[in-house]
Amino acid sequence: MMTIRYDEGARNVLGGELQSCSTEPMTGFFRNGCCETGPHDVGMHTVCAVMTAEFLAYSKGVGNDLSTPRPDLAFAGLKPGDRWCLCAPRWKEALDAGAAPQVVLEATHEETLAIVPLGVLKDYAVKA
Repeated sequence: MMTIRYDEGARNVLGGELQSCSTEPMTGFFRNGCCETGPHDVGMHTVCAVMTAEFLAYSKGVGNDLSTPRPDLAFAGLKPGDRWCLCAPRWKEALDAGAAPQVVLEATHEETLAIVPLGVLKDYAVKA
């Protein structure tokens, strides 16, 4: 599947070109596989995170169930190992609760740095 970019100039937190986070499952605010953002993305879906059972349980517990399939929304539900564009404030909230998932820096949008310092993101980094 071809990725349609909404912001060809989008940069990641390392200063390079923003890479795709996941197309299986398809993620991103624009559902194009990238953690791009824009004026309509009030949640700031900019962190490319690798799902863990711990994070999925945490997210469900705070009212954002990402693991249960929602066929009505064409959403199969996430499982550990899936990559997903998380809202930067939610990732920070999970960090503060001790449940933050790992992050793919190359696929995490630079806007995330307004919420989370690069050093903290690097502590949770996995290879792209």
